[in-house]
Amino acid sequence: MHTISFTKHADITHFEIDGNELVVGGKRVSALAELAEGRPFYVYDHKIMQSKVELLRKHLPASVKLHYAIKANSMPEVVEFMSGLVDGLDVASARELNVAAKTNTPRDEISFAGPGKQPEELRAAIEHGIVINCESPTELKRIDEIARELSKKPLVAIRVNPDFQLQNSGMKMAGGPQQFGIDAETVPDVLESMKDMHLTFHGFHIFSGSQNLSHEAIIESQNKACELAERLAEFAPAPVRMLNIGGGLGVPYFPGEKPIDVAPIGKHMHALATSMKKRMPTAQLMIELGRFFVAESGVYICRITDKKVSREHTFLVCNGGLHHHLAASGNFGQILRKNYPVCIATQMTTSETTKASVVGPLCTPLDLLASKMDLANCDIDDLVAVFQSGAYGYSASPHYFLSHPSPREIFL
Repeated sequence: MHTISFTKHADITHFEIDGNELVVGGKRVSALAELAEGRPFYVYDHKIMQSKVELLRKHLPASVKLHYAIKANSMPEVVEFMSGLVDGLDVASARELNVAAKTNTPRDEISFAGPGKQPEELRAAIEHGIVINCESPTELKRIDEIARELSKKPLVAIRVNPDFQLQNSGMKMAGGPQQFGIDAETVPDVLESMKDMHLTFHGFHIFSGSQNLSHEAIIESQNKACELAERLAEFAPAPVRMLNIGGGLGVPYFPGEKPIDVAPIGKHMHALATSMKKRMPTAQLMIELGRFFVAESGVYICRITDKKVSREHTFLVCNGGLHHHLAASGNFGQILRKNYPVCIATQMTTSETTKASVVGPLCTPLDLLASKMDLANCDIDDLVAVFQSGAYGYSASPHYFLSHPSPREIFL
């Protein structure tokens, strides 16, 4: 066996080749395709997830807790595995909460974020005893009402919409008008109102952006988050117990992108943790990550069902597409569409290539997994692999669009 390396895309050195086939988790893709019974599928390698957690553990101080954001990949087997590696979990729906609740994660290490939590979701969170990251004054009132009805005092943190953004972020979630969190300038009044409510103030959640490959930007954002938390703590009805400064660590998807350098972030976090211990001695510092932990562990596999030439351009028509992998199609936040790392998984050592586009079976021109890429010469029944698919692949796709069969998931 030997490892894979793409010259135009990020290195995919954690996967191997056996003969002419891609190997994931020690199994050839053709064998995995049989397990999937002919359907397109996602396959996740647990060893890669573990290596990402170990990388952060190596560089970050032990006092900083790591939380896994389930929304990146909510497959129960993945969540169960990740729960044994990290300190806590973050959920964004009642369904994710049910998955998290089946793990051995302490309830006060499970948090619930999201701008539109329904009353029944808040009720479930309170009954489970998890931390609620409150995103509006209205939500805070609902929490208070339900808590009084249930005679419980839930742990409530304020999600803050800061007055800064994570620079160079692939997806900005703070600064300016946002549906997320409570504007920093209005947080003092909200904290004042909590004094008479039937709840326990727990801390702050300050998440400013995601998918960032600049360690300088991450460090700047962490500093600003801690400075803001320190200012707001003066108005809090109780000492800050939890300070979630988000994540934002990205992974390389496109040509020219390089993995984020974790070492300087770790060095900075050692100094920051020491400083915050003096400035906010009761606050537990934590980082919440999803994509960074699981994206590189996953591969999406679909089968070529037709090969056609239209006005001198080759199209590889597959049984999977944007309904299974919206992000790879470019319709999950990309402004200018770029190709994910893609290869012909059953022609890994074939040297001759053809410029081709990989498309799905849907009746829309948006159903595009790869546009005009140099791919190994292939034919009908060959398998196509889309890498970097462990996060926001299955969990972020419209599986019922045009009513085609949904993909399978395999955890190895």
